[in-house]
Amino acid sequence: MQKIIGIILTLTLLLLSLLVIVTPMSSDKQYLFGLSVIVAVFILGRFKSKKSVLAMLVFSLLMSTRYIWWRATTTLHFDSTLEMVLGGLLFAAEIYSWTILVLGYVQMAWPLERPIAPMPKDHNTWPTVDIYVPSYNESLDVVRDTVLAAQCIEYPQDKMKVYILDDGKRDEFRDFAAEAGVGYLTRPDNSHAKAGNLNHAMTLTEGELICVFDCDHVATRVFLQATVGEFFRDDKLALIQTPHHFYSPDPFERNLTAAKKVPHEGALFYGPVQQGNDNWNATFFCGSCAVIRRSALEEVGGFAVETVTEDAHTALKLQRRGWNTAFLDIPLAAGLATERLALHVNQRIRWARGMTQIFRIDNPLLGRGLRLTQRLCYLNAMLHFQYGLPRVVFLTSPLVFMLFNLNIISSSATLIFSYVLPHLVLSTLVNSRITGRYRYAFWGEIYETVMAFHLILPTLLSLISPRLGKFNVTDKGDLTDRDYFDAYTVRPLIITVLLMVGSMMWVGVRYYMNGYAGIDPRVILFNIAWGCFSTIILLASIAVAKESKQIRKTIRIYASLPTKVLFSDGSHMLTRTVDISMGGARVALQKGEDLRYKVPVQIELGLGNEIAHVPLRAAGVGNNDIRVEFDNLPLNERRKLVRVVLSRADAWYKPPHAPDRPLASFAGILQCVWELFFGRKKSSATVKCNMATVVKKQEEVKHAL
Repeated sequence: MQKIIGIILTLTLLLLSLLVIVTPMSSDKQYLFGLSVIVAVFILGRFKSKKSVLAMLVFSLLMSTRYIWWRATTTLHFDSTLEMVLGGLLFAAEIYSWTILVLGYVQMAWPLERPIAPMPKDHNTWPTVDIYVPSYNESLDVVRDTVLAAQCIEYPQDKMKVYILDDGKRDEFRDFAAEAGVGYLTRPDNSHAKAGNLNHAMTLTEGELICVFDCDHVATRVFLQATVGEFFRDDKLALIQTPHHFYSPDPFERNLTAAKKVPHEGALFYGPVQQGNDNWNATFFCGSCAVIRRSALEEVGGFAVETVTEDAHTALKLQRRGWNTAFLDIPLAAGLATERLALHVNQRIRWARGMTQIFRIDNPLLGRGLRLTQRLCYLNAMLHFQYGLPRVVFLTSPLVFMLFNLNIISSSATLIFSYVLPHLVLSTLVNSRITGRYRYAFWGEIYETVMAFHLILPTLLSLISPRLGKFNVTDKGDLTDRDYFDAYTVRPLIITVLLMVGSMMWVGVRYYMNGYAGIDPRVILFNIAWGCFSTIILLASIAVAKESKQIRKTIRIYASLPTKVLFSDGSHMLTRTVDISMGGARVALQKGEDLRYKVPVQIELGLGNEIAHVPLRAAGVGNNDIRVEFDNLPLNERRKLVRVVLSRADAWYKPPHAPDRPLASFAGILQCVWELFFGRKKSSATVKCNMATVVKKQEEVKHAL
């Protein structure tokens, strides 16, 4: 009986939803209806339960689908072929955005917060692990600390082996591997790039589990203890992925002041998206910071070599064979972000090309082995990288009216506003609720606009001929000795913004000369408002190209670590670090300390029973701190320093960002526009964080381990 009642209720709700979607209304009634739904969603947003989130999703989907239905049935009437083509492009872009919205809601509606699975107390039962550090053309300065950090992982030494997989075939890497006591593997050719390198290593090693770190990703000492336990819990687990955390700023964080205060670009994916994937057993392998079961890899023929995104394709193959995947949302390793905008663009082009190749070669909608939700998660990821053309269409559509006086939405401005505003406001509110600590409102537009023009051709070519293109390694560890403006990378944006500003000026001239006789002024206002918004987004995106110099060879990390400073006269001072890197540190100066006649010569940094003794090359005493530069260290001492600085269990924990406030977020976008023309303020202020939150999180992890 309950089942029958449930079916009746479901059918009734579906019928009501259909009526909401298809019922036409006048602009006044639509305004009232849209405002009522917005108020309802705003009230629901005050509640913290998951049911309230699901209700918000439903309201947003209904209003967005209602908008698409209205567009499809009412506004696609054109007076010329050119209007039909351009109007069709705009409507296709809206259909694409609606599809991504629906898939995103499905993907992130119920994120899984997976806890750490405990390891058995008997170490004899722990599986053997091979740690791979693949490299091609990266410098030893980048790779060295990754290898030393891998050696610092706390795991039975007879069950863990570290290997450098050197596709560059360099003598200095072979010598370093011998000195460090790790394996060194190379091969006669570089076929299939990184995937081929990993597959070759599999033929020469025999660990039950394989752990992969990109050559710039330094692991914390608890990496394996925090991840391997999941393989005991689930015999069918093929993969456990952890977030890619970056301890150096990406081009947005480096070049935009406002971007330093918002979640970084990858936070959305390594947060709600992967947690949502985990809930549907569709976690993506991301190429690094992951542990994979060897037997599962062997079953699918090793790492996928058919595309340039071997990681996601490998996960897809594993899931088709019935293997499970998992995502642990704890940063257990950290790497270097792309230093310059051009490198960032090239990396994202490779990702987009690879996901498009998978869509063509091994489409998740086709073939056996996947559940519907898994197919939808992969489909969303692959369609996401097709945003280039839709984003350009949204940015440039106002030009159609302003330059050519063409109407590509056949409706009055009042009716357009009444339908589009609830759709946009609700999607913004709901996404802000779901992803508010991981992606602030309007920043997605910035990230996509920077990339949009660059993605159109590569994704289109990959759709037509998926075998085109090759694997490109992303350079890491570059230094820049000056500030400069990367006009080449943002050239399409500059051209577009000049067209937009010129068009709006032309509209003003025409309006003054009575050139819009018979045209509703609200239509003009609608296109001007749209053009202004596009201009703001374009200018903020162009501001990313104002590259800041990077002269630090090692990245500074804000950390408070107990420190002993030794002076040349034999005295010492106990203090704590303010920030530290592998090349130097800043330590707090205790009140009352008189260092006018003292010269710091060494500092000691301790972690448990292990102490790193670091000689100093130079030191400077300020009013509140001492800044020191480390001298060269022998390998054993550098390994200790890596353990203290980079491999601490709590090294990469940061307090969560505050919830999104869309208006404040938009103010940050305006700040980017201001800085494009008037420059950034130089600030020496250190990063502030809620240490109580950090300590609480650290205690939770220590308890779990």
